Amino acid sequence: MFYLIIIVLLLVVSYMVLFMPERSMPVLLKIQKNLKLIALKLYPKIKRLNILLKQYFSYCISFFRTRSSWIRNCFIPFVCRYINSVKNRVSEKTEKYEQIPQVQEVQELDLEDLNSRIVISKQNVSDNSDKTLQIEADILNVEICGKIHAPGDFHKADLIISALDITEGAKKTKPVNATFKKWQLNDSSEFCYESELGKLPSKETVLSEWTSIAQLRTDWLSFPRRGRRILQFDISIISAQSKQEIAFSQCIFEYENSSFGYIDLKENIERAKTLTVALAFSVSASDGKLYDCEIDMIKNWARENLDKSHESENEKRKLERALNETVTFFSDGNKLNVYNICMEIHDIVPIGRRYDILDLCLKVAKAKGTVGSEELQMLKDIVNWIEVDNEKFRAMMDKTIPIDMIDVKDIETILGVTSQMSNEKAKAHLNREYAKWNSRVTNSDPKIQSQADQMLKLIAEVRSQYVEN
Repeated sequence: MFYLIIIVLLLVVSYMVLFMPERSMPVLLKIQKNLKLIALKLYPKIKRLNILLKQYFSYCISFFRTRSSWIRNCFIPFVCRYINSVKNRVSEKTEKYEQIPQVQEVQELDLEDLNSRIVISKQNVSDNSDKTLQIEADILNVEICGKIHAPGDFHKADLIISALDITEGAKKTKPVNATFKKWQLNDSSEFCYESELGKLPSKETVLSEWTSIAQLRTDWLSFPRRGRRILQFDISIISAQSKQEIAFSQCIFEYENSSFGYIDLKENIERAKTLTVALAFSVSASDGKLYDCEIDMIKNWARENLDKSHESENEKRKLERALNETVTFFSDGNKLNVYNICMEIHDIVPIGRRYDILDLCLKVAKAKGTVGSEELQMLKDIVNWIEVDNEKFRAMMDKTIPIDMIDVKDIETILGVTSQMSNEKAKAHLNREYAKWNSRVTNSDPKIQSQADQMLKLIAEVRSQYVEN
């Protein structure tokens, strides 16, 4: 639309110069005088256009009396200049775009070679940190088709899959790391999937249809950064006996990574530690007091996690001074905006590390031997604001804070029963809680036995209060 307005303006001015020269001179002079203001109002970002328009109207004024020479000396040179400037901008954008690797287009398959592709799907799998929980995960299905040349019939073969992140181009490739040691390459953290492929039926095995050979969970992989990633997968089939490669294929796959990459985490890690200390002090001071045992616990955590062995004594003194100033800040009755802290944690800290932050907050809350209603409420708020799983948080509470430490028995926090539940849902939930704690009554640890007994009594009270009415 912007360029259309400019073209119409040029045509109008050109018509006036050609056919109404006596009227065009005042108009041209007025436009030239206010040209900068007009150009900036129309499109502030294009400064070059302002210069070109100035040249154009100057030519118009100079040649408006000689209309035949104006076409040759004014309009044509301007149009050429303008077209060249547009071409330059387009070529710059094209060059920049071409630097980004593009996902390969689907081509006709050559069954004489080994072909490969990645097909993404969703699947319910066990949580890595808690096998009892089911989560929905992205699965990268590695499929192959084509010919595999083996040394002989029924030859045993193995499979190796590696990956590179080529989002920034071939010269700036970055490794895709593995989150599990099982899939790490030798002593490095780089991803390398190895598996037995089985026996190949003949010396020349031809797979005419796409055949799945591996399913890779994306939570096994750690990408450099969050967002759109272009990945290069190398698929090697090797002889199980000689370890020589007998077939190879490479494919490009685009993936939208919703998790933080390892470079993102490195950049955010120090900030996250600082926020953790701030949150722990906020939990400690939520009841209006700071106890020495809570302060010592937070300071020790900060020294272990913020203090680096290679830092100078001066840096260590700075850390101690910052911790002491924080203690003074809270001791004077000041408070931090816990909601804002939680929002920043939510934005920069991956879900797994948020539970580490909660672990410190729980330990701080129980340090003095009792957990008050203010601390319990703040813990509930933190769980909601940083968006972690409530059931997982309750499991952490069960292990960290015995029920006899809690001053006020908050049913929602301790048992997970909410006022929004129907009687049937509440009854089913309490039955599950009863079964869980009843199985711990005979535990060899006296502390667990005591915790189980108290939880069963509480469940009985809640059952009569919420269900039997």
